[in-house]
Amino acid sequence: MAEIILENLAHAYAPGAPYALKPLHMTWRNGGTYALLGPSGCGKSTMLNIISGLLCPSEGRVLFDGQDVTALDTGKRNIAQVFQVPVIYKSMTVGENLGFPLVCRGASPQKIKARVETVAERLGLTQWLKRPANALTADMKQLVSLGRGLVREDVAAILLDEPLTVIDPQLKFDLRRILKEINEEFRVTMVLVTHDQTEALTFAEEIVVMNHGEVVQMGSPTELFERPATEHVGWFIGSPAMNFLPAVRDSDRIVVPGTALSVTVPAALPDGELKIGFRPEHATLAPSGGDLEGTVGRIWFEGMDEVVGIDQGAHRVKVRVSGTSPARMGATVAVSVPGDRLCVFVDGKRLPSD
Repeated sequence: MAEIILENLAHAYAPGAPYALKPLHMTWRNGGTYALLGPSGCGKSTMLNIISGLLCPSEGRVLFDGQDVTALDTGKRNIAQVFQVPVIYKSMTVGENLGFPLVCRGASPQKIKARVETVAERLGLTQWLKRPANALTADMKQLVSLGRGLVREDVAAILLDEPLTVIDPQLKFDLRRILKEINEEFRVTMVLVTHDQTEALTFAEEIVVMNHGEVVQMGSPTELFERPATEHVGWFIGSPAMNFLPAVRDSDRIVVPGTALSVTVPAALPDGELKIGFRPEHATLAPSGGDLEGTVGRIWFEGMDEVVGIDQGAHRVKVRVSGTSPARMGATVAVSVPGDRLCVFVDGKRLPSD
């Protein structure tokens, strides 16, 4: 297990080229669970490859427990890495695949057998231990690949590069639970790369949201949901995404024209494009009155809830309703939002609340 420090880190793939990973400085505590979340090309895999030693950064250093490992190759960093495409040794059985990292480190047959059986039981692989690994399905092969990363008890960190992509949805849920249980038991530092917010929110204690090579916010799932630092975070975290409506300054208030949505102008309001944002979960429907009115343009089902899309001028406002909504397509409805749930954004960045 290790504390990982990314010290003034940045990377460009060629001299003079734009940053693929913009300058950053952050610390990941020993035994924590982290997720790098963002769309394809945002820099999350670049960051993970720098941590693992597959890539040397253009700038800055990587520290494991205070030791500079920037120049060390992957084999000397004492990490385990699991990739999106399952990596298995085709000529070996499932059990031999799981135990191979311990064989390479000269562990005793007794220790290998005990550890393989423990990991296999956690992952539901016990009955497959003597089967050829090459004969398994893609999701089962990924289980073996994950197990090989977990079999070592002395790893500094386990790096997971979108490992759940090929796995059945129900198995994904079970694997996230298993990984969290293993982390709680052994306190091994785990870093998951994903573009799936559900994976990130249900796995990680802290999430690093990235966009265009930049870390735009790092925080707990609750912090990202309740206090998004940017419009991108408000849009990327939450399903459905946060509502954003254009706003203007009117005397001492920031208002959404044509509605009653407004907040007090903060002490220092910078120049820029104004928007007011709020979560669909924080809004409620009413037959009339409220803070804005619009026409129901869409209703869709999400688990135990329904989401109602209300067309308000050129914009669609989304409201999450517990159970079955009384709203009907084409009907005029009102939406109310508590004032303390409204966020103000200037040029895409949220202003801190007074």
